[in-house]
Amino acid sequence: MSIQSLTVKEAITQRRSIKMFNGQPVDREDLMAIIDDAVWAPNHGNRQPWRLVVACGPELEPLKDLIREFVVPNWKELSEDELLNKMSKFSLPGAYAFVVIPEDTRQKERLEDFGAASAFIQNMQLLAWDYGIGTCWKTPAWLDNPKFRAPMGIKQGERIISMLQFGHYDLVPKEKPRKSAAEIVTIFGE
Repeated sequence: MSIQSLTVKEAITQRRSIKMFNGQPVDREDLMAIIDDAVWAPNHGNRQPWRLVVACGPELEPLKDLIREFVVPNWKELSEDELLNKMSKFSLPGAYAFVVIPEDTRQKERLEDFGAASAFIQNMQLLAWDYGIGTCWKTPAWLDNPKFRAPMGIKQGERIISMLQFGHYDLVPKEKPRKSAAEIVTIFGE
């Protein structure tokens, strides 16, 4: 564990989505500590509407095999180098956390739960960054595929809203410009 003790502002403005991990493992204790702190995300009625399916350590290989079926359906026809190239975005993270929420039939609660789970995901990303661990929040369409959901233990009435990759990295991507407050704020009554 290498906590950097960033200020909140530093964590928010310096965090980057890491898309190229270096393949080093993520320590399970670090990942669990990140999750333990991330649960303090604001959520309506303290419903804490999230649960996670996590792979970190020996369970990474079977997860990567499952992901391969959806990312590279013709993988058996490819050379080892072609397969490695096509799977690089999925084989180099050191851990995965799939965030699962209930699909409440009540629209208000469903939206509240999605918003709360999104804050929880952001908390995990910021905390991981403080540990020197990069993250990338992905939402590939195959997360909803029944053939992916079943081995993940996703129940009827639940939805995976995030495949959050965790890992170590060698390069920090350059910051991308953000809109200023002046560009996005309308003052009431003006």
